[in-house]
Amino acid sequence: MSRLTEYTDFKYFVVSSPSEHVAHVEINRPTKLNAFIEEMWIELGKIFSQLSHDQEVRAVVFSGAGDRGFTAGLDVQAASQGGPLQENEPEQQDGARRATKLRRHIVEFQNCISQIEKCEKPVICVMHGISLGLAIDMSTCADVRICSKDAKFAVKEVDIGLAADIGTLSRLPKVVSSFSWVKDVCLTARGFGADEAFAVGFVSQVLDTKAKAIDAAIRLASLIASKSPVAVQGTKELLNHARDNSVADNLRYTSVWNQAMLQSEDFKAALMSGLTKNKPRFAKL
Repeated sequence: MSRLTEYTDFKYFVVSSPSEHVAHVEINRPTKLNAFIEEMWIELGKIFSQLSHDQEVRAVVFSGAGDRGFTAGLDVQAASQGGPLQENEPEQQDGARRATKLRRHIVEFQNCISQIEKCEKPVICVMHGISLGLAIDMSTCADVRICSKDAKFAVKEVDIGLAADIGTLSRLPKVVSSFSWVKDVCLTARGFGADEAFAVGFVSQVLDTKAKAIDAAIRLASLIASKSPVAVQGTKELLNHARDNSVADNLRYTSVWNQAMLQSEDFKAALMSGLTKNKPRFAKL
């Protein structure tokens, strides 16, 4: 596994390449259970924005460093010591101005986390151990979710006196099979484990250990990266569009998309490989 030199300036994340055309992004604050402070979500947004246009990368694995957990979510202690909720300037006594500042802060936070979903490359999220709050926000942005059997999940926001506002309430209902279950875990903030997460479709694989989960994710990412990037990135775009639009609108969008993408050399190369039984290699995108 080699470190990607274009991503070495980030303080709280390690970005490496475990196999050809695959990037592995690790949250790297294990002494604090990978809990997030503002600098971290800003870095996260920059990393996934850069990966989106990195022609050397075709699939991404996203995980957390350390044995104890993927992330404990927001660093509540750090947030309580500063930030928009703690502002005491005189002008902040005006409700409208205070509300505007809070809204801008929330939108910036949302936009950073949403870069995972906006990344043109498929993202496979691997969760283990403690995976709370922001873990759900980030993982629902990913395309595929895998966990180890020790994973402990929770949508914790109601326990700290707020409605989740970074994406869980928007995306979780579209990820799993039961809206009743979504309301159950979001309204109560109760914990749930790997088996329950698998049963409702929140994760698609459960592995015995973190190491096995990472290996499974890298194998899956390597398989995806071996395919045509035109086909893979188009498939992700069209599936995400289908999720958020009607069947009729998606069929029309697909026809417009493929009127261009079917002209790719990848299409011809993939067809010929089936006839010749040779593995095709595809140009960068």
